[in-house]
Amino acid sequence: MGSKMVVHLTVALMLLMMFSLKQVECLAFRMGTDSTRRTFFTRSTVGALGFVGSSILGLPQTAVSAPEIFNTPSGIKYAILKQPTSKAASPANGDFVAIEYTGYLTNGQIWDSTHAEGKGNSLLFQLGTNVVNDGVNEMISNMSVGQKVQAIIPAKLAFGEKGLCLENGECLIKPGEPLVYDIALKKTAIPPP
Repeated sequence: MGSKMVVHLTVALMLLMMFSLKQVECLAFRMGTDSTRRTFFTRSTVGALGFVGSSILGLPQTAVSAPEIFNTPSGIKYAILKQPTSKAASPANGDFVAIEYTGYLTNGQIWDSTHAEGKGNSLLFQLGTNVVNDGVNEMISNMSVGQKVQAIIPAKLAFGEKGLCLENGECLIKPGEPLVYDIALKKTAIPPP
């Protein structure tokens, strides 16, 4: 397994403590590149058996540390997936920011995205406005340019008790549902005077 996949699997296992097993299966599945759950779980099982087998045989193992889970005072839980390469700028409220993101329901279904990562389809907006929900605004204000995080946004900072529903009652996001986001902060700039 590549180091990126190991990090994603580690984050998924840490989320196991916060969500039901069914929800985590969906989150872990969407992090993989395979098209079926059976393939994902087969490869995961084979990888785990290989690790256990190498332990029994006394073969050398590489240590993989789990990403640290942080909590904001408002209740956002997040893991840093990628650190900035150098001392990078952090945006302030009112600054313009460019982000790439994918929003997931807790069952793993993608509900919104800026398209494929690295395709240059960043979302550009002024931080603190209602272009994104309060939770995403808060998360971005705690990030540095070049950083990528996976965040669990509580419902009160997303769509609250109203959810995101049509007039006929059908809901894309159910009332009271937390959301999961992968957010990469690409750029920040001070607005013109």
